[in-house]
Amino acid sequence: MKDYELTVLFHPDLEMNLDPALDKVRKIIESNGGKIVKEESDGKKRLAYSIAGQEFAVYYYFDVQLPATAPTKMSNVLNITDEVIRYLLAKTDERKAKLEAKRQARKSSDEEAEETE
Repeated sequence: MKDYELTVLFHPDLEMNLDPALDKVRKIIESNGGKIVKEESDGKKRLAYSIAGQEFAVYYYFDVQLPATAPTKMSNVLNITDEVIRYLLAKTDERKAKLEAKRQARKSSDEEAEETE
């Protein structure tokens, strides 16, 4: 299983009721043997250019672990999903992930040191 970042731009009209669309994307990930590590919403933002006649989109990020065959299968399904305006599935840079883990460990050890003082 390899680590990937999935960024999904949802239709702006779904902002108030995003749960069904999120469940659909989660189901796509899990049905292809994937595992969701982290989810994060970035809210509704203005797009740099219009996509499918839309000026805004709701941004949502997933950190996922996928088997080798899953990215192609997921792309095929996400391309025809009505709620998704655009998506980007990219392999995570392992060096960047290790560096981030070291930063988090250093930050937590610094916080513990401050609490003991």
